Amino acid sequence: MFQFIVDTLIRTADLSLVALGLSLVYGMVRFANIAHVQYAMVGAFLTASGMKMGMPFSLAVLFSALSCGIFAVLLHHWVFQRLVSAGPANAMIGSLAVSMVMIALMLGVEGSAPVSYNLPVGDIWQWGDTRVSTDELMSLGATVAIIAIFSVLLFFTPQGRSVRALASNRELAAASGLNANAIIHTVNMVAGMIAATGGSLIAINSSAYINQGNDLMLPVLAAAILGGLGNPMGAIFGALLIAVTETLVTNIDWGVFYGTEGVFMPTTWINAASFVILLLALLLRPYGLFNREVRRV
Repeated sequence: MFQFIVDTLIRTADLSLVALGLSLVYGMVRFANIAHVQYAMVGAFLTASGMKMGMPFSLAVLFSALSCGIFAVLLHHWVFQRLVSAGPANAMIGSLAVSMVMIALMLGVEGSAPVSYNLPVGDIWQWGDTRVSTDELMSLGATVAIIAIFSVLLFFTPQGRSVRALASNRELAAASGLNANAIIHTVNMVAGMIAATGGSLIAINSSAYINQGNDLMLPVLAAAILGGLGNPMGAIFGALLIAVTETLVTNIDWGVFYGTEGVFMPTTWINAASFVILLLALLLRPYGLFNREVRRV
C-alpha cells in the first residue's frame, strides 16, 4: 500500500509543474496552449547541454529554465498573441503546429537518441516492500518546494493579486490600471520556466528524449481540465487524480478473474486511463472539479 502511495506521489510530481503552467497561461490567454508541454522536453535537453558545458546540475536547470522562459515569452509575443486575435480554436490549432515545429527542430539538433544526465547513481531506500530512490525523493522535494513558492507568490504578493485579477476579469483589471500585456508576458515566462524545470526533474529518473512532451500531453491536459482550466492550484489536484488512476491501472492484480496471480495490465494502457478520466471530466464536469467561475447565459 505504501509503495502505491509513493508511486502516486512521484507521478503527481511528474505532471504537476507542467499542468500548473498550462493552466496558469490559459487563465491569461483563454486557449489551451498545446506547445506548452514541449517546454518540458526542450528544458530537459537544455539541462543536459548545460551539464555537458561543465555546469553543475542546479545551475544547468536554472540555465534551462531561464532559456525556456524567454523562449515562451518570444513565442507568445510573435506567434500566439496574433493567433489569439483570430479566435481560441485557431490559437489551439496553431499551438499544435508550433509543437510539431519544436519537435522537428530539437530532433535536428539533438537527434533521436535519449540523453541521460551525468549524475552520480542515487541510493535505493527500502522500508519493507517499499522502494524509492534518492533521485525520486529529490525530484519530489523540488516539486513541492516550487509549488509552495509559487503559491506564496500567487496568493500573498501584489503581483500575484494582479495575475488573479486579470484572469478573473480582464476588462475590470485594465480599467483599474493594470498593464495586461506586461502581466501576460511575465506569466508566460514563469510558466515556461516551471515547465522546463519539471521536464528536467523528470529526466533525472529517465532521460531527455524527443517524445517527452508528447508523452506528457494527454495526462497534463487531463489534469488541467480536471482542475479547471485557468486554476493552476486545481491543476495540481487534477494531476494527483490522474496519477492515482494511472498507478491503479498498473498495480491492480487482475488474477482473481483468471484463477491465478500476477496478472497486471500492460504499462501501454496508462494513456488509455488518462483518456477515460479526461472523457469523464468533459462529460460530467466540463469546467473542471474546482472551477467556480460564474458564466453568463
